[in-house]
Amino acid sequence: MSHVAVIDIGKTNAKLALVDLDTLTERAVMTRPNTVIPRPPWPHFDVDGHWSFLLNGLARFHATHRVDAISITTHGAAIALIGHDGLLAAPILDYEHTGPELLDEAYTAIRPFFAETGTPRLAGGLNIGAQLFWQFETDRGLKARTHHIVTYPQYWGYRLTGVAATDVTSLGCHTDLWNPFKGQPSSLVARLGIEGQLASTRNPDAVLGSLAPDIAQQTGLPLDTPVYCGIHDSNASLLAHLVARSPPFSVVSTGTWVICMAIGGRAITLDPTKDTLVNVNAFGDPVPSARFMGGREHDLLVQGHSVEPNDTDVATALNDGPMLQPAAVSDTGPFQGMSARWIGTEPPPGTGLRTACVSFYLALVTSRCLTLIGHMGPVFVEGPFARNASYLKMLASATGTTVHAMTSATGTSEGAALLARMATGRTGTPQTEPVVSSSDDHAAYAGRWSDLVDQQ
Repeated sequence: MSHVAVIDIGKTNAKLALVDLDTLTERAVMTRPNTVIPRPPWPHFDVDGHWSFLLNGLARFHATHRVDAISITTHGAAIALIGHDGLLAAPILDYEHTGPELLDEAYTAIRPFFAETGTPRLAGGLNIGAQLFWQFETDRGLKARTHHIVTYPQYWGYRLTGVAATDVTSLGCHTDLWNPFKGQPSSLVARLGIEGQLASTRNPDAVLGSLAPDIAQQTGLPLDTPVYCGIHDSNASLLAHLVARSPPFSVVSTGTWVICMAIGGRAITLDPTKDTLVNVNAFGDPVPSARFMGGREHDLLVQGHSVEPNDTDVATALNDGPMLQPAAVSDTGPFQGMSARWIGTEPPPGTGLRTACVSFYLALVTSRCLTLIGHMGPVFVEGPFARNASYLKMLASATGTTVHAMTSATGTSEGAALLARMATGRTGTPQTEPVVSSSDDHAAYAGRWSDLVDQQ
């Protein structure tokens, strides 16, 4: 086995990556926007558009490189309801839709406590349990029309193989449906009455099945091409580190969401009001985690004009220049309910000074997340923020530890491909850039920023 095609559905983009198993590097990548369709019955993901894109990409990759296996990773907070005819019983709800909040009081009355699930009550449909409760109440016939309930990576696996499943990382991703401490469904599954519909849970590296005949015909892939069960995207980023490193360490997975995960850190009581939670890794183990919408905040703050800061921009920001306080997206993260504000003169969009200030801000929110989950040891940054030098330097200075920037274009694709590599008995250490260390002037800035935040 040499090449794994990875279906990688992020909140912002849908991707198909071809990963070389020997080096765990990407040979080819295709992307398309993950545009939400704003039509009834509720805003939903364009799964048919994604499906055509994926089939065409698989055919192209196989023709040019050969595809030996398929693995899958997706964002969390999405679930598919499969009807008795094998098709979707309803569109897959966009988790940012606020509909589930309309029934918040009734849902709160039945949802398990944080002590059982490690899941805080989140905005919109970020808790899958809230999605299901609202959907079943909104469409009273939907539950009866539903044969299988599958988590999002396994929806794509179902379309490839016809096999219905869930995986532990997706169920353990703030769904309210999983007890990460006992490794079993939570009490909410029975309360919703979906015990017979929630598909059986498998480990991410299990082979879900082989290609359905019509898929093999459309793509040119052999019928016996294995399709791996799949994994939640942040846990895909974490996986390569779990198999190659000794704790303690932390991984910061960046994209639309910044997810911080501590391995072997300090024992700490998580605060659900700060968007801390318990994720479940690929081996079924609970992982203290914290998150905020860092990629979304970045895009909002630079307003489409991210200009690389030069040394003068960085020095200006550090020496009593402008400073951004949280939060640009105020319904997630450790500073929920706070409104973003500039200390000093707000630098105009399209300047290196603004990009430097925004990067510092994102690093300092990341640092606060790491503190909340008991972080210890080095920090490994995955995804687009790993290419942001200002972010990395400030993160190292604020945490007082070394920061490693991962070289892969997307740690999620590498991690998902690793599921297939583990099945062959091979692991390996992810590649990193040189270590980023702290500086005194960055650390002083971080101290001033924290003091101002804590005074609010």
